[in-house]
Amino acid sequence: MVSAFRRHQMRVRALQSGAAQPEAAPSAPERSMDTPPGQEYAALRVTLHDNLRTLSDIASIEARNPVKIEMARTFGPWIEGVLLAGEQGQAAQDEILVWNLVWAIDYRDWDYALRLAAHAIRFHLAAPERYNRTIPCFVGEDIAKLSLDQQDAVPHDVLCRVLALIEGHDMPDPAKAKLHKALARSFARRAEAFDPAADNAPAGGKPAYLTEALEHARRAHQLDSSIGVKSDIRSLEKALRKLAPEGADDDAGEDEADTE
Repeated sequence: MVSAFRRHQMRVRALQSGAAQPEAAPSAPERSMDTPPGQEYAALRVTLHDNLRTLSDIASIEARNPVKIEMARTFGPWIEGVLLAGEQGQAAQDEILVWNLVWAIDYRDWDYALRLAAHAIRFHLAAPERYNRTIPCFVGEDIAKLSLDQQDAVPHDVLCRVLALIEGHDMPDPAKAKLHKALARSFARRAEAFDPAADNAPAGGKPAYLTEALEHARRAHQLDSSIGVKSDIRSLEKALRKLAPEGADDDAGEDEADTE
């Protein structure tokens, strides 16, 4: 159990450890290790690497997640200080925060994961070397893949927030296509479960969800023609035609000949 004093000390040192960082900078600076905050970071990094070795010895992915939750508690005060420094425009490369971002996605603490992702993306932190991707690409692609593999794993609002977080950041088109595909299917599920009496029902009703789904499916196909959304596009166009008012112009699929 970490004492209240020790937690406070970690938080304060993390807050002091960042450097003024213009958001346009290409990457976050490395931390100076010859200061009390730098020495704190170095000691916590030793703990982090011990944790990573422990996790590598656990064969079951499912069994690792409760362990990651316990490990993450050790670094909580440091990360809170780092996030506070970020709010003041100060940051540095931080392996501790980035690995806790990876873990939070794994154990599906979405609010925490997206807080860490927002900081990492804002200050251009580097992803762990083994991921061989930028943070925006890693966050967008891995959360999308999880949603596509397990449709109930990622809440709809999380997918929307992830898209907003990575918007404008360079990454391979197929990676971004996965997120649009995940959003298309999430909007389609919302359309299927639509309840017009619900408080959060969209102004446009069920067609509004279907239209959003179709737009994301078309965008996914535009980014990666092999992403596997042709049947989604056809079924969404058909569903929208069925809901169209009697005699309305049927233009739902006129511009989609190139998707076949």
